[in-house]
Amino acid sequence: MNDDAGVYKLRDDLAIVETVDMIAAIVDDPYSFGMIAAANGLSDIYAMGGKPITAMNIVGFPSESMDISVLSRILQGALDKLNEAGVMLVGGHSVRNDEVKFGLSVTGIIHPDKIMSKGGAKVGDRLIITKPAGTGILTTALKAGMLPADVLERLVAQMVRLNDKACQAMLEIGAHACTDITGFGLLGHACEMAEASGASIELDSKAVPIIPESLQFAHQGLIPEGMYANWEYRSAMIIQAGTIDEDTMSVLYDPQTSGGLLIAVAEEKANALLARLHELGVAEAAVVGRVVEASPTSQITVI
Repeated sequence: MNDDAGVYKLRDDLAIVETVDMIAAIVDDPYSFGMIAAANGLSDIYAMGGKPITAMNIVGFPSESMDISVLSRILQGALDKLNEAGVMLVGGHSVRNDEVKFGLSVTGIIHPDKIMSKGGAKVGDRLIITKPAGTGILTTALKAGMLPADVLERLVAQMVRLNDKACQAMLEIGAHACTDITGFGLLGHACEMAEASGASIELDSKAVPIIPESLQFAHQGLIPEGMYANWEYRSAMIIQAGTIDEDTMSVLYDPQTSGGLLIAVAEEKANALLARLHELGVAEAAVVGRVVEASPTSQITVI
Protein backbone atom coordinates (compact mmCIF):
# COMPACT_ATOMS: atom_id res chain seq x y z
CA MET A 1 0.00 0.00 0.00
CA ASN A 2 1.23 3.49 -0.85
CA ASP A 3 1.27 4.89 2.68
CA ASP A 4 2.80 8.09 4.04
CA ALA A 5 5.89 6.35 5.46
CA GLY A 6 7.64 3.01 5.36
CA VAL A 7 7.40 0.62 8.31
CA TYR A 8 9.95 -2.07 9.23
CA LYS A 9 9.10 -4.52 12.01
CA LEU A 10 11.93 -5.13 14.46
CA ARG A 11 10.07 -7.33 16.91
CA ASP A 12 6.49 -8.12 17.89
CA ASP A 13 6.11 -4.92 19.91
CA LEU A 14 8.33 -2.50 17.96
CA ALA A 15 8.70 -1.23 14.41
CA ILE A 16 10.49 1.74 12.89
CA VAL A 17 8.74 4.27 10.64
CA GLU A 18 10.81 6.09 8.03
CA THR A 19 10.13 8.96 5.67
CA VAL A 20 11.98 11.58 3.63
CA ASP A 21 10.75 14.89 2.26
CA MET A 22 12.36 17.94 0.66
CA ILE A 23 10.80 21.22 -0.49
CA ALA A 24 11.84 24.43 -2.20
CA ALA A 25 11.77 27.69 -0.27
CA ILE A 26 8.13 28.81 -0.16
CA VAL A 27 8.63 31.83 2.11
CA ASP A 28 11.35 34.49 2.05
CA ASP A 29 12.47 34.27 5.69
CA PRO A 30 15.10 31.48 6.00
CA TYR A 31 14.33 30.71 9.65
CA SER A 32 10.61 30.33 8.95
CA PHE A 33 11.36 28.15 5.93
CA GLY A 34 13.49 25.85 8.10
CA MET A 35 10.67 25.45 10.60
CA ILE A 36 8.09 24.80 7.87
CA ALA A 37 10.26 22.20 6.15
CA ALA A 38 10.88 20.42 9.45
CA ALA A 39 7.20 20.36 10.40
CA ASN A 40 6.40 19.10 6.91
CA GLY A 41 9.00 16.34 7.16
CA LEU A 42 7.78 15.14 10.55
CA SER A 43 4.15 15.04 9.44
CA ASP A 44 4.34 11.66 7.66
CA ILE A 45 5.42 9.97 10.90
CA TYR A 46 2.49 11.50 12.79
CA ALA A 47 0.11 10.45 10.01
CA MET A 48 1.15 6.84 10.58
CA GLY A 49 0.56 7.16 14.32
CA GLY A 50 4.28 7.05 15.05
CA LYS A 51 6.63 8.92 17.36
CA PRO A 52 9.54 10.60 15.51
CA ILE A 53 12.85 10.17 17.31
CA THR A 54 15.72 11.08 14.95
CA ALA A 55 16.18 13.19 11.82
CA MET A 56 18.85 14.05 9.26
CA ASN A 57 19.01 17.25 7.23
CA ILE A 58 18.93 17.16 3.42
CA VAL A 59 20.19 20.38 1.83
CA GLY A 60 20.49 21.79 -1.66
CA PHE A 61 22.11 25.24 -1.55
CA PRO A 62 23.57 27.70 -4.09
CA SER A 63 26.71 28.40 -2.06
CA GLU A 64 28.38 30.38 -4.86
CA SER A 65 25.56 32.91 -5.15
CA MET A 66 24.00 33.02 -1.67
CA ASP A 67 25.56 33.87 1.68
CA ILE A 68 26.08 30.89 3.98
CA SER A 69 24.29 32.78 6.75
CA VAL A 70 21.02 32.05 4.93
CA LEU A 71 21.67 28.32 5.28
CA SER A 72 22.55 28.78 8.94
CA ARG A 73 19.16 30.37 9.58
CA ILE A 74 17.35 27.57 7.73
CA LEU A 75 19.15 24.95 9.78
CA GLN A 76 18.46 26.83 13.02
CA GLY A 77 14.73 27.01 12.24
CA ALA A 78 14.63 23.29 11.54
CA LEU A 79 16.62 22.48 14.68
CA ASP A 80 14.30 24.55 16.87
CA LYS A 81 11.28 22.74 15.42
CA LEU A 82 12.93 19.36 15.97
CA ASN A 83 13.69 20.33 19.56
CA GLU A 84 10.03 21.25 20.03
CA ALA A 85 9.06 17.80 18.74
CA GLY A 86 11.59 16.01 20.96
CA VAL A 87 13.48 14.74 17.91
CA MET A 88 17.28 14.42 17.85
CA LEU A 89 19.19 15.71 14.83
CA VAL A 90 21.83 13.07 14.06
CA GLY A 91 23.40 14.28 10.81
CA GLY A 92 22.65 15.22 7.24
CA HIS A 93 23.94 15.80 3.74
CA SER A 94 24.32 18.86 1.51
CA VAL A 95 24.90 19.44 -2.20
CA ARG A 96 25.31 22.53 -4.35
CA ASN A 97 22.08 23.38 -6.14
CA ASP A 98 20.77 26.21 -8.31
CA GLU A 99 18.00 26.96 -5.79
CA VAL A 100 17.49 26.47 -2.08
CA LYS A 101 15.91 23.16 -1.15
CA PHE A 102 15.69 21.66 2.29
CA GLY A 103 14.08 18.71 3.99
CA LEU A 104 14.51 15.87 6.44
CA SER A 105 14.91 12.16 6.58
CA VAL A 106 13.02 11.12 9.71
CA THR A 107 12.92 7.88 11.71
CA GLY A 108 10.20 7.13 14.22
CA ILE A 109 8.96 4.22 16.28
CA ILE A 110 5.56 2.56 16.42
CA HIS A 111 3.86 -0.58 17.73
CA PRO A 112 3.23 -2.91 14.77
CA ASP A 113 -0.39 -3.39 15.85
CA LYS A 114 -1.11 0.34 16.08
CA ILE A 115 -0.08 1.52 12.63
CA MET A 116 -2.39 4.07 11.02
CA SER A 117 -2.66 3.59 7.27
CA LYS A 118 -4.67 5.18 4.50
CA GLY A 119 -6.49 1.92 3.91
CA GLY A 120 -8.33 1.41 7.17
CA ALA A 121 -11.37 3.65 6.65
CA LYS A 122 -14.69 1.87 7.17
CA VAL A 123 -18.14 2.59 5.78
CA GLY A 124 -19.92 4.92 8.22
CA ASP A 125 -16.72 6.59 9.46
CA ARG A 126 -16.64 10.34 9.81
CA LEU A 127 -13.72 12.30 8.35
CA ILE A 128 -11.95 14.98 10.36
CA ILE A 129 -9.38 17.44 9.02
CA THR A 130 -7.09 19.27 11.43
CA LYS A 131 -5.83 22.34 9.49
CA PRO A 132 -7.49 24.73 7.03
CA ALA A 133 -6.81 24.38 3.30
CA GLY A 134 -5.40 27.06 1.01
CA THR A 135 -1.67 27.32 1.77
CA GLY A 136 -0.54 26.68 -1.82
CA ILE A 137 -2.62 29.54 -3.16
CA LEU A 138 -1.32 31.89 -0.47
CA THR A 139 2.33 31.04 -1.12
CA THR A 140 1.66 31.71 -4.80
CA ALA A 141 0.28 35.12 -3.82
CA LEU A 142 3.41 35.67 -1.72
CA LYS A 143 5.65 34.97 -4.72
CA ALA A 144 3.63 37.54 -6.66
CA GLY A 145 4.23 40.12 -3.93
CA MET A 146 0.52 40.36 -3.13
CA LEU A 147 0.21 38.71 0.27
CA PRO A 148 -0.43 41.15 3.17
CA ALA A 149 1.95 40.89 6.12
CA ASP A 150 -0.75 39.85 8.58
CA VAL A 151 -1.91 37.02 6.30
CA LEU A 152 1.69 35.85 5.86
CA GLU A 153 2.10 35.77 9.63
CA ARG A 154 -0.98 33.57 10.01
CA LEU A 155 0.11 31.38 7.12
CA VAL A 156 3.54 30.73 8.59
CA ALA A 157 2.05 30.04 12.03
CA GLN A 158 -0.17 27.37 10.49
CA MET A 159 2.57 25.70 8.45
CA VAL A 160 5.06 25.52 11.33
CA ARG A 161 2.47 23.91 13.62
CA LEU A 162 3.27 20.27 14.25
CA ASN A 163 0.71 17.49 13.79
CA ASP A 164 1.82 15.88 17.04
CA LYS A 165 -1.27 16.87 19.02
CA ALA A 166 -3.55 15.64 16.23
CA CYS A 167 -1.68 12.34 16.27
CA GLN A 168 -1.98 12.12 20.04
CA ALA A 169 -5.73 12.69 19.92
CA MET A 170 -6.45 10.10 17.25
CA LEU A 171 -4.42 7.48 19.11
CA GLU A 172 -6.14 8.24 22.41
CA ILE A 173 -9.67 8.10 20.99
CA GLY A 174 -9.00 5.42 18.41
CA ALA A 175 -9.21 6.02 14.65
CA HIS A 176 -9.37 3.70 11.67
CA ALA A 177 -7.25 5.51 9.07
CA CYS A 178 -5.18 8.63 8.54
CA THR A 179 -3.14 10.51 5.97
CA ASP A 180 -1.64 13.98 5.91
CA ILE A 181 -2.71 16.62 3.41
CA THR A 182 0.26 17.70 1.32
CA GLY A 183 1.01 18.07 -2.38
CA PHE A 184 -2.05 16.29 -3.78
CA GLY A 185 -4.44 18.58 -1.89
CA LEU A 186 -7.42 17.57 0.22
CA LEU A 187 -9.25 15.95 -2.70
CA GLY A 188 -6.19 14.08 -3.92
CA HIS A 189 -5.40 12.61 -0.53
CA ALA A 190 -9.07 11.79 0.07
CA CYS A 191 -8.94 9.86 -3.22
CA GLU A 192 -5.94 7.91 -1.95
CA MET A 193 -7.75 7.03 1.28
CA ALA A 194 -10.89 5.96 -0.59
CA GLU A 195 -8.96 3.77 -3.05
CA ALA A 196 -6.83 2.17 -0.34
CA SER A 197 -9.91 1.47 1.78
CA GLY A 198 -12.08 0.13 -1.08
CA ALA A 199 -14.71 2.75 -0.27
CA SER A 200 -16.04 6.10 -1.41
CA ILE A 201 -16.16 9.44 0.40
CA GLU A 202 -18.73 12.21 0.65
CA LEU A 203 -17.03 15.55 1.34
CA ASP A 204 -19.00 18.56 2.58
CA SER A 205 -17.33 21.56 0.94
CA LYS A 206 -19.10 23.95 3.31
CA ALA A 207 -17.67 22.16 6.36
CA VAL A 208 -14.04 22.21 5.17
CA PRO A 209 -12.02 24.87 7.03
CA ILE A 210 -10.54 27.19 4.42
CA ILE A 211 -8.18 30.12 4.88
CA PRO A 212 -10.52 32.94 3.71
CA GLU A 213 -7.92 34.85 1.73
CA SER A 214 -7.15 31.76 -0.38
CA LEU A 215 -10.61 32.02 -1.94
CA GLN A 216 -10.00 35.66 -2.78
CA PHE A 217 -6.64 34.97 -4.44
CA ALA A 218 -8.04 31.93 -6.26
CA HIS A 219 -10.70 34.23 -7.72
CA GLN A 220 -7.89 36.49 -8.96
CA GLY A 221 -6.19 33.55 -10.67
CA LEU A 222 -3.23 33.26 -8.27
CA ILE A 223 -3.20 29.48 -8.37
CA PRO A 224 -0.16 27.16 -8.22
CA GLU A 225 0.59 24.88 -11.15
CA GLY A 226 0.20 21.91 -8.84
CA MET A 227 -3.49 22.66 -8.42
CA TYR A 228 -4.09 22.22 -12.15
CA ALA A 229 -2.09 18.98 -12.13
CA ASN A 230 -4.14 17.67 -9.19
CA TRP A 231 -7.40 18.63 -10.91
CA GLU A 232 -6.41 16.93 -14.15
CA TYR A 233 -5.16 13.79 -12.41
CA ARG A 234 -8.15 13.25 -10.11
CA SER A 235 -11.13 14.89 -11.83
CA ALA A 236 -12.42 11.57 -13.23
CA MET A 237 -12.85 10.32 -9.67
CA ILE A 238 -14.54 13.47 -8.35
CA ILE A 239 -18.28 14.07 -8.56
CA GLN A 240 -19.66 17.54 -7.85
CA ALA A 241 -23.16 17.25 -6.40
CA GLY A 242 -24.90 20.58 -6.73
CA THR A 243 -23.36 23.94 -7.51
CA ILE A 244 -19.90 24.45 -6.03
CA ASP A 245 -18.01 27.53 -7.17
CA GLU A 246 -14.71 27.11 -8.98
CA ASP A 247 -12.77 29.03 -6.32
CA THR A 248 -13.80 26.54 -3.63
CA MET A 249 -12.90 23.60 -5.87
CA SER A 250 -9.51 25.21 -6.50
CA VAL A 251 -8.84 25.32 -2.76
CA LEU A 252 -9.93 21.69 -2.34
CA TYR A 253 -7.43 20.67 -5.05
CA ASP A 254 -4.76 23.11 -3.80
CA PRO A 255 -1.39 21.48 -2.97
CA GLN A 256 -0.57 21.99 0.69
CA THR A 257 2.73 22.30 2.52
CA SER A 258 2.74 21.02 6.10
CA GLY A 259 -1.02 20.50 5.93
CA GLY A 260 -3.22 18.88 8.52
CA LEU A 261 -4.20 15.26 9.06
CA LEU A 262 -7.25 13.66 7.45
CA ILE A 263 -8.59 11.14 9.96
CA ALA A 264 -11.28 8.48 9.51
CA VAL A 265 -12.97 7.61 12.80
CA ALA A 266 -16.08 5.64 13.76
CA GLU A 267 -19.22 7.78 13.84
CA GLU A 268 -19.76 7.15 17.55
CA LYS A 269 -16.24 8.43 18.33
CA ALA A 270 -16.22 11.47 16.05
CA ASN A 271 -17.50 13.96 18.62
CA ALA A 272 -15.06 12.67 21.25
CA LEU A 273 -12.14 12.97 18.83
CA LEU A 274 -13.16 16.47 17.78
CA ALA A 275 -13.50 17.53 21.42
CA ARG A 276 -10.08 16.08 22.27
CA LEU A 277 -8.47 17.84 19.31
CA HIS A 278 -9.95 21.16 20.42
CA GLU A 279 -8.82 20.49 23.99
CA LEU A 280 -5.25 19.93 22.78
CA GLY A 281 -5.28 23.21 20.86
CA VAL A 282 -6.11 21.94 17.38
CA ALA A 283 -8.74 24.64 17.24
CA GLU A 284 -9.71 24.50 13.56
CA ALA A 285 -10.28 20.74 13.37
CA ALA A 286 -13.66 19.93 11.82
CA VAL A 287 -15.78 17.02 10.64
CA VAL A 288 -15.82 17.36 6.84
CA GLY A 289 -17.37 14.19 5.48
CA ARG A 290 -18.10 10.51 5.76
CA VAL A 291 -17.07 7.18 4.28
CA VAL A 292 -19.68 5.38 2.16
CA GLU A 293 -19.77 2.23 0.06
CA ALA A 294 -17.96 2.23 -3.27
CA SER A 295 -20.45 2.33 -6.12
CA PRO A 296 -19.03 0.32 -7.76
CA THR A 297 -15.57 1.92 -7.68
CA SER A 298 -14.10 4.42 -5.24
CA GLN A 299 -15.10 8.03 -5.83
CA ILE A 300 -15.31 11.34 -3.99
CA THR A 301 -18.63 13.16 -4.01
CA VAL A 302 -18.29 16.84 -3.14
CA ILE A 303 -21.50 18.40 -1.84
